This record gives sequence, C-alpha cells and structure tokens, in this order.
Amino acid sequence: MSSISRTLGNLRKIGLKEYWHQLNYIGDTKAGVLVGTDRFGNKFYENNDELPLRTRWVDYVKHDFDPGQIEPLWHAWISYAVDVPPTKDPLTQAIGNRPWAPKEHVPNRTFTRAAFKTYNTTKPKIQTWQPFAAPRP
Repeated sequence: MSSISRTLGNLRKIGLKEYWHQLNYIGDTKAGVLVGTDRFGNKFYENNDELPLRTRWVDYVKHDFDPGQIEPLWHAWISYAVDVPPTKDPLTQAIGNRPWAPKEHVPNRTFTRAAFKTYNTTKPKIQTWQPFAAPRP
C-alpha cells in the first residue's frame, strides 16, 4: 500500500487520466520515465526512486496481463537479469530484426481447450490387469 503523499505526488506528476488508468489496471500509481516500447506496443517504464525491485514496470497493450506478451529481451530487462534496456544495448541493436521470432504474440494456452496434450500411438508393452470373477455354483 502506498502512502497518501506518494499517491498525491504521482497524481500531480502523471495527471488525472493516467492516474485513473493505472489504478484500474495495476492497482497502484507510479510515475516514471518511458524507457521504450516493444513491437507488440507494450510500454516499459523505470523510476529509480521507487522501492528496490519495484522500479520497472510494463503497461500492456492488451490488459490480459500475460507475461508471455513481453519479448524475451524486454523480459530479461524487466526481471532485472540485465541492467541495460534493449533500446540502449549495442548487442541487441546489432541483432536488429529477429526473423525467427513470431510476428504476433502467441498466447499461453495452458488450461484451455487449445492446450497441448500428449498422446501415444504405439501398442502398450504391459497389459493392465483385468480381474476375473468366476461365477459361483
């Protein structure tokens, strides 16, 4: 829970429209610098005045809040695996467009009807035991 002075300070910094948007979607108000956007349209922010490990956050385009909607390079940055965002990293700039990456977001289909289910087409080597009850005379 944030303090009232922090909340009012963020309201003054980000404005009423963005304040209401953040309260509805992330449940807290944050003011920070826009670091960049990925090709899906997600916006990444940073504020080093926040509490440790709460200095980076993402504003998703689609508000399903699926972490799979973040590109891998941005996911490494937002989870503090790297310190430099992909927009400023020379290695990621050299990679440029990754032709092997999917063009659109592929959602996580776990616990849906479209989830991957394994199946086997070979004959089992071990047969299950079927109990046999002989009729009584």
